[in-house]
Amino acid sequence: MGEKVIAGEFDPSGRQRQRARLRQGLEALARLLAEKRFDRPKNLMGLEIELNLADADGMPRMMNTEVLERIASHDFQTELGQCNLEVNIVPHRLSGRVLDQLAEELRTGLSYADRKAGEVSSEIVMIGILPTLAARDLGSTNLSYDDRYKLLNEQMLAARGEDFLIDVEGEERFRYASGSIAPEAACTSVQLHLQVTPGRFAAVWNAAQAVAAAQIAVGANSPFLFGREVWRESRPPLFQQATDVRPPEFAAQGVRPRTWFGERWINDAYELFEENLRFFPPLLSTSEEEEDPLRVLDEGGVPQLHELVLHNGTIYRWNRPVYAVADGVPHLRVENRVLPAGPTVSDVIANAAFYYGLVRALAEEPRPIWKRLPFEAAAANFDTACRDGIDAVLRWPKPGGRSSSTVSVPAVRLVQEELLPLAAAGLDAWGVEPADRDRYLGIVEQRCRRKVNGASWQVAAYHEARERGLDRDGALAAMTRRYCELMHIGDPVHTWPAGCSG
Repeated sequence: MGEKVIAGEFDPSGRQRQRARLRQGLEALARLLAEKRFDRPKNLMGLEIELNLADADGMPRMMNTEVLERIASHDFQTELGQCNLEVNIVPHRLSGRVLDQLAEELRTGLSYADRKAGEVSSEIVMIGILPTLAARDLGSTNLSYDDRYKLLNEQMLAARGEDFLIDVEGEERFRYASGSIAPEAACTSVQLHLQVTPGRFAAVWNAAQAVAAAQIAVGANSPFLFGREVWRESRPPLFQQATDVRPPEFAAQGVRPRTWFGERWINDAYELFEENLRFFPPLLSTSEEEEDPLRVLDEGGVPQLHELVLHNGTIYRWNRPVYAVADGVPHLRVENRVLPAGPTVSDVIANAAFYYGLVRALAEEPRPIWKRLPFEAAAANFDTACRDGIDAVLRWPKPGGRSSSTVSVPAVRLVQEELLPLAAAGLDAWGVEPADRDRYLGIVEQRCRRKVNGASWQVAAYHEARERGLDRDGALAAMTRRYCELMHIGDPVHTWPAGCSG
């Protein structure tokens, strides 16, 4: 969201000024695109992982300030809740042994951070939603000590005008009214960035939207929400509801939520930024020195577009457009926000390999997937995969079909028979070493073969603990402790022994 923010200007003239600044930024972006000022292809990718803090019993620890002081690295930053951290991996070129390099850097960084967390009786947990988190653990007093989170909470609550309602029903139902956006902090994800040229942006974004459901099906790792077993990947419904500034009447009218999948395929990146201004009022403003982006362009410079970037960061698309300037040159990125954190470094890198290979292959197909798969089917697939995880049945274009007709296919079969070969071809096109390609795509293939991912393992271990006589809280804690043990060992989740016992 940027480093320095202030509350949005909500008096009548202030709101108009802020809207005008955003439109000015959008006009500058249009000029940059028209003048082809963007960086040339560099095949750069980036990786961010949100993390949880827990104690030795698997219970949440609200200690991120103390842990970050001990880590003392710019690679680690705060996240929304005091029980969260985020680690950022520097951009890498997608080629050669990049996957093994990423895995080694992550293991080294997380091991160091975990040792430092241990100095204050905490440990780092890579998991989509920490199963032992209770709703009472996430109120406004548990937000990180950073003014931007406090301001965002205040503005979103003011925009909604009433408590946020969390209501998710799956195997069980969780229903809760929150006086803050803090429940969003339960959601910890992996964010995969891919720098793309403007000419390729739409194809990559459309491809990423099309495969989001498959990513979730094989990578789900969040089956428990505040002690209840709900969806196999419960982050999306929780995130949407915890950030939903619409009163119920606005939702009934079809006003779009700030967390959403989208509603159509696109033709260029500009459309997404324009939609963000057309559909969503600003919540925050930047305290950076005010920039006149059109004047900067007239003088031959490159505008930072602070206001536009900040506004874009308060709209939580699952595949988000990103504008940034590096070394004085603007670039565009697709930020894939679909995946949960964990379970292990190997699993994270396997998910990344699957994604980067797949979007490369699909973006270059002569008959693009978005010409054959209705957008409504892609959106429905996403919800289905979140509910059912590895057992999901998805709609997909009929092989060899010439129209938009689709058939129902189990996600694991779709991945094994069609998507994994595409992902392998895409990694080859990036120039990734075959050994890396086979190692990490092999992890995804084995999950499909055994029908095991992080969510299915958690659910099975929890029910095994209940059958041994533990109550709900005891079973969740036992499962979380065992998960942490196996996460630290580092073998991929499809190899984990069943149950909570060693």
